[in-house]
Amino acid sequence: MEHLIRRFAGLMILGSLALGYFVSPYWFLLTAFVGLNLTQSSFTKWCLLENILRKMKK
Repeated sequence: MEHLIRRFAGLMILGSLALGYFVSPYWFLLTAFVGLNLTQSSFTKWCLLENILRKMKK
């Protein structure tokens, strides 16, 4: 599960950086959100994506 979360976060960051560069700088806000979510997750040990993936697995 952890590798899926890391892969998703990495793809979101790379995608939002590309969109921010080529489309609109406002996409960099998504990059910041993903970074904040990763930081929050490291402190609280809670990740929304992990909950979503667990429910999808059932």
